[in-house]
Amino acid sequence: MGGKEASNSKDKEFSIFDLPDVPMGILPPHIQLQKTRVVCNEDAPIHTDTTIYSGAYASMGVDNSLQLQSFSNDFKVDVIRLTDEDMEFDLIGIDPAIANAFRRILIAEVPTMAIEKVLIANNTSVVQDEVLAHRLGLIPIEVDPRLFEYLSENDKPNEKNTIVFKLHVKCKRGSPRISVKSNELKWLPKGSELLKEQSVQNQDASSKPEMFNQDNWPEFANKPIRPKYGDIILAKLGSGQSVIYRLSWSLSLILEIELEVHAVKGVGKTHAKWSPVATAWYRMLPEVVLLEEIEDEMAEKLKANCPVGVFDIEDVGNGKKRATVARPRACTLCRECIREDEGGEKFEKLVELRRVKNHFIFTIESTGALPPEVLFTEAVKILEDKCKRVIVELS
Repeated sequence: MGGKEASNSKDKEFSIFDLPDVPMGILPPHIQLQKTRVVCNEDAPIHTDTTIYSGAYASMGVDNSLQLQSFSNDFKVDVIRLTDEDMEFDLIGIDPAIANAFRRILIAEVPTMAIEKVLIANNTSVVQDEVLAHRLGLIPIEVDPRLFEYLSENDKPNEKNTIVFKLHVKCKRGSPRISVKSNELKWLPKGSELLKEQSVQNQDASSKPEMFNQDNWPEFANKPIRPKYGDIILAKLGSGQSVIYRLSWSLSLILEIELEVHAVKGVGKTHAKWSPVATAWYRMLPEVVLLEEIEDEMAEKLKANCPVGVFDIEDVGNGKKRATVARPRACTLCRECIREDEGGEKFEKLVELRRVKNHFIFTIESTGALPPEVLFTEAVKILEDKCKRVIVELS
């Protein structure tokens, strides 16, 4: 009888129903860490994936579905640095796929004006015609592409889709060598000055070039169209060499050789010369956590191990010093602070490197065609148009 009572009490002691309930409506700390942080160990990062499934945490009473109201409350853009050429800002509260979509659109889908066709009248320099044309195509043009239209296959060049420049440089015999730079390109607001070839079948065809009327545009009254940078070297002419050619730009995804010199406006996915950014990139916000207090000599070693100065030393009194995380944003994830140093010290158990999954440090470096803040605004509009097209197709 006594044995049965002992057995029953033992069963009750280990009953599963006596275990504490799972907290509802909130994630446990270790699950929350896996959901929101990438932990960077010495050998490789972990928890790199993002959890998108709405019912991933349903057993704990947490709704993981994407809701517009929660997104609006969490999403934020903080501009950290803004100049004429580059911009650094924080995108907070978005998925990595959205941040990458902005990056790809900035590189490949925001249109600009770039030299597309070059008609060389005379080139006696040592630079080949093809090399010269390639160098001209990479010159950024300081003009708003939103003022122009794309040039389709059946369109004729006009003031709404084409910009014309000319260049005429000579180096006389006996003169010192000169550098032909991009500031030698002169804008022709009335269009090409080259005569058109007459057709053999139509001897009455006019040989006069088609005239433009861009000089009356108010946008160019005080700011004429020109290359963004005037010191780009195109070629070097020695004694007796000369370069004479005409070139023009326009907006088109289809490149076509005409009897006149044309250029087109396009996007970076057609050719890199239309890409409006030198680079556009992002990284997740670094988070450096000290798991234990690091003091005195160990604190000095930790500070010395970091090449970018993330850590600092704090005086806590009584001759003691303590390591603190002073500049976590500067962390480049080199992992030097958690690797074994020359003295055999290893801080992997004391320092943890993390990345915030929904906080991105975004950097845009413009080529000069448009300011970086305008480029990002245009990228947002393009992504919005893509979403509208998807909604229309689905409906």
